[in-house]
This record gives sequence, C-alpha cells and structure tokens, in this order.
Amino acid sequence: MAAYTVPAAAKYSKYVLLKDAFLTSNKVYRLSAICAGKGYTSWRTCSSSASSCSSESPAADICAISGHYDRLVQCGSLQKDAQQRNVLLQLSQLQHTLKNYNNSIHFNPPPPGLHSKEKGEPAPPPKGFYLYGDVGTGKTMLMDMFYSRVENTRKKRVHFNGFMLDIHQRIHRRKQSLPKRKLGEMFTYDPISPVAMEISDETCLLCFDEFQDYCHTICVDSGIDYRRLDNVAAGKLYYLTGEPGAEAFLNSLFEELALSQKSVTGPRFLSVLGRKVTLEKTCGSIADCTFDELCSRPMGASDYLEMARLFDTVFIRHVPVLTLTLKDQARRFTTLIDNFYDNKVRVVLLAATPLDQLFVHTGGDDERDRQLLDDLGLSGEAAAHLTLFTAEEEIFAFQRTVSRLMEMQTESYWVKGDRSRNKKRMNT
Repeated sequence: MAAYTVPAAAKYSKYVLLKDAFLTSNKVYRLSAICAGKGYTSWRTCSSSASSCSSESPAADICAISGHYDRLVQCGSLQKDAQQRNVLLQLSQLQHTLKNYNNSIHFNPPPPGLHSKEKGEPAPPPKGFYLYGDVGTGKTMLMDMFYSRVENTRKKRVHFNGFMLDIHQRIHRRKQSLPKRKLGEMFTYDPISPVAMEISDETCLLCFDEFQDYCHTICVDSGIDYRRLDNVAAGKLYYLTGEPGAEAFLNSLFEELALSQKSVTGPRFLSVLGRKVTLEKTCGSIADCTFDELCSRPMGASDYLEMARLFDTVFIRHVPVLTLTLKDQARRFTTLIDNFYDNKVRVVLLAATPLDQLFVHTGGDDERDRQLLDDLGLSGEAAAHLTLFTAEEEIFAFQRTVSRLMEMQTESYWVKGDRSRNKKRMNT
C-alpha cells in the first residue's frame, strides 16, 4: 500500500468510512421492494416503509437506521447480532453529522478578516470509521446500509482496485497536460497533491476499503460467517473435476445460457490500458475460461475489472488446489473473485477439490521470499515478523475468497447478477 504526502487541507477534507486494512472488498446495494429469503445475502431484498421519526435531531437518525435493522431481523432477512446493531448506532451519529456537512471550508478557507475572533478556526472534520473483523461478519452490509441512508449527495462508494485505477488515470491526464520539455531541461512535477485536492473537491464522504486514515476503530466480529448460513442454492454451480460428466454439465449450462445471447460463440479481445487480452470462448455477456487463462498469465485488477464490466457470467474451469507452489496464481484468483463479487459477476467453477479445501497454505518453495528478504536486508526476528504478516494476510484473503464463493452460489446472488433481467426491470 502506497503512502502519499497530501496537504493538510486535502487530508482532512473528506469524511472516510473504512474497512479491513488490506483484505476486504465491498459493493453498494440498493434495497428492493420485496421481502423474501433468509440469511446474510437476503437483507438487501427486504425494504420497509419510511421511519416515523420526522425530527432533525440525532435521535431521529438513530431511530431510523436502528429501526430499519430491527425490521430486517423481524422479516427474516437478517439474524439478530448485537455487535452489528451497536455499530449502526455509532454510524447513525455520523449520518446525522453529514446531513449538512461540507468540506469546502477546509481547502478553500475564507480570506483573513472574514472570520470574527469569536468564530476562530473552523471545527475539524468528523472522524471516519475503520471497521474490521473476520470474514462474513457483516462489514460490507453495515457500510452499505450506512451509505444508502446518508443524505449528502457528495458521497462516493469505491473499491480499492477501481480507486487506484482512477488515481493513475487522473495522474496520467495531468502529466499529459504539462507543456513539453525542451531537450536537456530539468522539470519536477508532483501530481499527487493536486489529484488529492481534486478528489476532495468532488466528495466529502468516501466509503472505501483497504485504507486506514483519520478514523475511529470498531471491531465487527461476532464469530459468525453469515455467508455460510443456509441459503437457497441457485442449482449446482461448483463442480469437481473427478465427478463423472462434470465437463458435460458445464458445456450444457454454457449452451443453455448462450441461447439468450444475441451473439455467436467465439473469442473476444479486451482492450485494457493499451494492452490486448484475449479470451478464447465467449458469447455475449458470458465467458468460458480456464484457470490458467485467467490466473497463470500476467493479469491483474484492471483486467478483471474490464471482464466484470463486459460479462455477467464467467465459467472458470480446472481450478487446481492452490498451494504455495502456485502463490502468484492464488493471489490473482483472490483478486479475480474480489472484483467479480464486488460487481455481482456470477461464476461457475470446475475445481480439483471441494471449496473448503481449495487453499492449502503448505508446500512449494519459498526461495523467492528468502531472496526478497535478503534484498531488503532483513533477517532474524524482522524477517520472521514480515513472513508471518504476509502469511496471515494471505490466509485471511483465502478465507474471504471461500466465504464469497459460497455466497456467489446462492439463488439471491445469481438472480441479482442477471444483468439482462435487471435491464428489463429498469425499462419497465
């Protein structure tokens, strides 16, 4: 994670709600008008009438958001969780503060003399929140519930990968706009500060993952992975390589889904940041890929984000057991699933082992890691701490991936990922 020096005005000019420092991925969800289903994934399908609290006081906001949570519990969309409710009570205070909050005073201060001595300096901006906890404990849900109820139009909900791509594009545009240098002329330009100011000027609430800043810290960890609770499955979407007829089942499902596509089956070329990425078998919004095609090539978040933009269903065949021997491929796979989950892409997998046995943090040769530690001049206790941190980070990422893949097999997730169905609903 890169750290940039930002002027104080930019640093404190946006309100930031944060999640796990390096290991979470999130998505904004809108509540529909239907109340159905039970478990972690179905809370978004249960909407209720507006709160009877009409006051502008903080108590009214607490009443509204906690009452909404209680109704979701009553209709069976959520399981009662005291920690989640406590977090919402704290977030409701922020919700009230943000109603009339504007960060412009922090990076566009009035000229000297306009402030009376009694007023003094403007009050510091409110602190953000940093939510952390085990996988599937409701951090994404709480963030989305909070975001959907903030009555401030200058808000943005972003994921780490998309945010960093946006940063790089802004930096590139600024560098392109600079006057051409003469041969031999030295010129130093730091685009980070103006880009930070640009983002601060656009938003005062940033709901963001994988970063920590000026925040209160809250643990959301009831010990329950709600994605693993019983949910209605969307048919069979996870096949084992050794199962008789598994390949044939995937072939039939692809052909069935392809019937609704206004396209022919064939390769497709994706343009990603000036590069061409080829997918050998696609049909409209469906891609049929192998694990090697997606994770053994030098691909990253930008490629997977482009896939998520173009496809609502992706078949991933021949996923191996992911040991340390395949560390690079395993990291790409977690990034792939993070981006697909964040954009509600549906997946059908053919793997070598059951889902809960897919990641094995043993085996392989750690020679490259030892060489890296040597290059960094680290040894002894310092090297041990770094290696342990990396291992813990990867294990958490793998656990999150398994948890998300379980949710991605539910009927609720599958239905929400059908973009053709959603487009028809929007048109009507």
